[in-house]
Amino acid sequence: MTTTENDTNAAEIPAPGIPPAPGIAPRPVIGKLPQYKAGKPPTVVEGLQSYKVSSNENPFPPLPAVLEAIMASAAVNRYPDPLSTALRNELSTFLDVPAEDIVTGGGSLGALNQLLAAFAGQTPDGKADEVIYAWRSFEAYPISVGLAGAESVQVPLNADGTHNLDAMADAVTERTRVILLCTPNNPTGPVLTTAQVEDFLRRVPSNVIVVIDEAYEDFVRDDDAVNGIDMYRSHPNVVVLRTFSKGAGLAGLRVGYSVSHAPVTQHLRVAAVPFAVSTIAEQAAVASLRHHGELVERIQGLVAERTRVVDGLKALGWSIPAAQGNFVWLGLGENTPEFAALAEQQALAVRAFGNEGVRVTIGEEDANTRFLTLCATYTKGPRVS
Repeated sequence: MTTTENDTNAAEIPAPGIPPAPGIAPRPVIGKLPQYKAGKPPTVVEGLQSYKVSSNENPFPPLPAVLEAIMASAAVNRYPDPLSTALRNELSTFLDVPAEDIVTGGGSLGALNQLLAAFAGQTPDGKADEVIYAWRSFEAYPISVGLAGAESVQVPLNADGTHNLDAMADAVTERTRVILLCTPNNPTGPVLTTAQVEDFLRRVPSNVIVVIDEAYEDFVRDDDAVNGIDMYRSHPNVVVLRTFSKGAGLAGLRVGYSVSHAPVTQHLRVAAVPFAVSTIAEQAAVASLRHHGELVERIQGLVAERTRVVDGLKALGWSIPAAQGNFVWLGLGENTPEFAALAEQQALAVRAFGNEGVRVTIGEEDANTRFLTLCATYTKGPRVS
């Protein structure tokens, strides 16, 4: 699903010598969907170390024990276990949930696509099911929903970058099949609290699936933040999404999972992409769980850097949403392209979202310091009134 700019440009230019093919056309929805824009690599600037802080990647490699597990997984000539049994059993112990309630996928996005394929699409009378989510949120949501054949219902965020749960509850109709809650919200950063989600679930019909997307839960330090697994235990219509891409540093291996009850998982297994999680990815994820204590220490280092960046921005007078992921959000509005260009000149690749704002990943210490230096000289950012 990820498309780089070079790939996009190449797709728009017909290959030389190949005539157009009349009658070959994609589904109508394809022309209506946005393209997923992956974070750009940094520009090479003479005299400066380049840093990519545009993709919310963990700047550090996996733990040594995890790298050893990756190197030991050499049987790539064999198909992986389609059920990821070893990983599901390990997660079952780690999360204290039945292994049968876990379905793996190619990252949390792969797990989400399986859920949408199973529960959101076209109704028997030809109408589209509805999927509600906050906006702006994870930019793959409208793509995944559209490809499933469903209709996106985007509910604007509050001014502070949080979900407007009242408006989301009011948006539910008889066609609503799935609601997506991204916490911490990507790209703005705030979390949903336990009290907020409990109140929201009381307002949502029990036949509507509520997905709690916790891709960044490893970085959350807010004591009031909702825990998706706790919600799943008490609400049969809750599905939790998690991934090893962020905290564990396994973004390139694509391994994530969903946790839900049997009435949901029985259909997710039908919709699951066969062999989506490779043996290498499975072994790496298992090793990450078995060395979770070491992983927490490493993640805490990134959390400490996040605190330094947030405190630094506040000291400069910047106003930013509460940051609970491994990134910060600058609501720059029409100044977004200008700031991104200035960052590029400093060999920093940040993620710009049109004329809305810039998301900056917490990266290496030097990258974070350079980002703060840029913010100290930039006068058009959102300031505390």
